[in-house]
Amino acid sequence: MFRKCKLIFIVCLSVFLLAACSTESAKDQAGGKKEVNLLFNFATSSLDPNVDTSYVSLRAGITETLVHLNDEDLTIEPWLAKSWDSEDGQLWNFELREGVTFQNGKPMDGKAVKASLERAMKDSPAIKNALRIESIEADGNALTIKTEVPFPEFPSELVHPNTSIIDVKESDYINKPIGTGPFAVSKFIPGTAVDLIRYESYWDGAAKLERARFSFNEDANARSLALESGDADIVFRPEVESLENLEAKDGVKVESTSTFRVHQMTMNLERKALQDIHVRKAVDALIDRPSIAETILHGHAEVATGPFPSTFSFAPDYPKKANGMEAAKAFLDQAGYKKVDGVMQKDGKPLTFTLLTYSSRADLPLIAQVFQSDAGQLGIDVKIKQIEIPEEYMASNRDWDLTTYSNLTAPRGDAGYYLNATYHPNGALNFSGADDDRLTSLIDELNVTVGQEERSDLAEEIAMYVDEQVYNSFILHPNTLVAYDADKVKNWITSRSEYYMLTNELDVK
Repeated sequence: MFRKCKLIFIVCLSVFLLAACSTESAKDQAGGKKEVNLLFNFATSSLDPNVDTSYVSLRAGITETLVHLNDEDLTIEPWLAKSWDSEDGQLWNFELREGVTFQNGKPMDGKAVKASLERAMKDSPAIKNALRIESIEADGNALTIKTEVPFPEFPSELVHPNTSIIDVKESDYINKPIGTGPFAVSKFIPGTAVDLIRYESYWDGAAKLERARFSFNEDANARSLALESGDADIVFRPEVESLENLEAKDGVKVESTSTFRVHQMTMNLERKALQDIHVRKAVDALIDRPSIAETILHGHAEVATGPFPSTFSFAPDYPKKANGMEAAKAFLDQAGYKKVDGVMQKDGKPLTFTLLTYSSRADLPLIAQVFQSDAGQLGIDVKIKQIEIPEEYMASNRDWDLTTYSNLTAPRGDAGYYLNATYHPNGALNFSGADDDRLTSLIDELNVTVGQEERSDLAEEIAMYVDEQVYNSFILHPNTLVAYDADKVKNWITSRSEYYMLTNELDVK
């Protein structure tokens, strides 16, 4: 009972401290024009589709990728590429869709796509490592791509938003990328919003909306208030505490959709204390997942036992673990730590952690506070540090021990993306610094394995190994929460991948 009250107190205190602010209204539809305002939880200072980690250009319908993810059955399907094939998994032939133009009217052909992909690999080491392309040849609307090694899952990597196709000759990538999507950039205000206008010559039929605004506010409470006041029409991840009020408001619809996302405790394996597996096990044991899911997420989450939701075939049946204060204390004892005068220490040195978190996902700072409180009971001093863009900070700085981090783990219905990005030495999201020869060998084997059943079996083995080594701790799989004005908005779809938001089918009544 005490623990539950403590969790509720932390949640309420954090909500109280949130400052409410308003966003620009999308209801002012001059001349009766069809438009909506979508309020997103991540702010961005750049629309560069090949680098921006908030993927605004794709989500706002500015850019598109060669390959599309079908959210219903988790299969990949044609988008800007109408077909592809390979006989050996290394030499790939892509046929591009005909009649597609960029928003400046220029044709999207093989030469333009080649230049776009090469630019993406040049400016994004993460994309270069993910695609592993050795060469690209273009002939009309045909592309021949050779990968460095046989890579059976190569087409699925072309779903990634950072592989968006743009006209690289239009070089203001930050403020006005020129893509092939249904909406073109009218005005970009970094950190605030991007205003969009319909691209009349869009290849899949002009958008039903004439205008749209994709705006940003990292304050979840403010996003909820914006919907209540009518300043926003669609709100991504409203404040969980506000859901009951939103659902009671006439015309407002709240959708809670399971996704492929995991909230995790990322561990910096370069820090001396965390190089001891018993310390990592203690960190893992301190996380009270059921209480966090119920108190902070109000049940809009699945407790995580690993990186992948239980519905995936490659999610193992993990052995039951010891959890709680006593288990954590026992692990620390195995690591040589003792509690002396209320301080957990070893060889006279206290055990302390610097824990990074960020407010754009409102539940992560709350999870950090709960962990800080629980660790404090064991005599562990946890210093919480707020950051803005976690990927940039973790990649550039090694002065941290733990991070409450959220990541999509299987957005293409396959484990390869997450395992490569997070645990391969060249992985774009390997912020832990994992460099384990056995783990790397297993991932390399996965990369050349064909057949879903064989891939699932191997991915399950890798996930089990990661669990045994406790390279990260997995907390929960949060649902995607979206609230919108159903009296106005028509044809909104909450995608499980979180990739596709402003589409040509989105409309107003």
